[in-house]
Amino acid sequence: MTTSYGFIGVGKVGSAFGMRLAERGYQVVACRDIKPEEAERFAGAVSGCRIMPTPQSLADECDFVFITTPDDSIAEVAAAVRWRRQQTVVHCSGANTVDVLEAVKHAGGGVGAIHPLNTFASLAQSLENLVAGHFTLEADEPVLSTLKKIATDLEGDYATLPAASKPLYHAAGGFSCSYLYTLVDIATRLWQHFGIDHAEATEACLPILSGTLKNIEHVGFPGCLTGPIARGHIGTIEKHLMALETHEPSIVPLYKALGRATIPIALAKGTLSQDRAEGLNGLLAAE
Repeated sequence: MTTSYGFIGVGKVGSAFGMRLAERGYQVVACRDIKPEEAERFAGAVSGCRIMPTPQSLADECDFVFITTPDDSIAEVAAAVRWRRQQTVVHCSGANTVDVLEAVKHAGGGVGAIHPLNTFASLAQSLENLVAGHFTLEADEPVLSTLKKIATDLEGDYATLPAASKPLYHAAGGFSCSYLYTLVDIATRLWQHFGIDHAEATEACLPILSGTLKNIEHVGFPGCLTGPIARGHIGTIEKHLMALETHEPSIVPLYKALGRATIPIALAKGTLSQDRAEGLNGLLAAE
């Protein structure tokens, strides 16, 4: 018997999952979204997919349901539907555990979570980023085996994660992604002090950003670290601090905190002496 799949919530993540799974032969037959244009886009891209008027009508049609709404709505959607025994419901949140699907478990259904560890800024980029990525899974058997197959069919690798670790895992993703954007925004803002606008500065920074990621990939930690802290150049750090105090004093505490966090990496690399590390720690101490 062929399993029928449906998606409640077809924004960037839900659409990427649904479209890619349909390409790989999964029978994606229904979708539902509070934004009609999102549902129409999804149904137009997935052959045989129907737009359903309510979450309940979708659940009545599908054996396997993805709830890919915003994180804070998952539990509400799950609780509002009358689920069937043997039905499977999963979400794609990195921070939420399967506990938000308690209503499904109470009805005798199977639950799980599959989170793609990537970034989803546009639909086109989401479709590209979903394939060959890393997926974090939370489920019991037999749902766990199904999620492993989905990850494999999407050409990715996977790891299982205990529920208690989900918030910390999601915070780690924030450092890898969201806060990287913040750092680049700060960096490009500094360029404006010498007459180069944000767009031009961003373009100029792309090669060093790309090179940094390649260092991480091909050299690894701690050897990938470069820059004045890795080399123990205390005088250079002093110049940075003086310039920031003059032009962007609000950034100084963050600069110091990041510098202090970088010192152990430089020590592990072996290019920073203990004496210079102590000097840097003093210079970068929080006020």
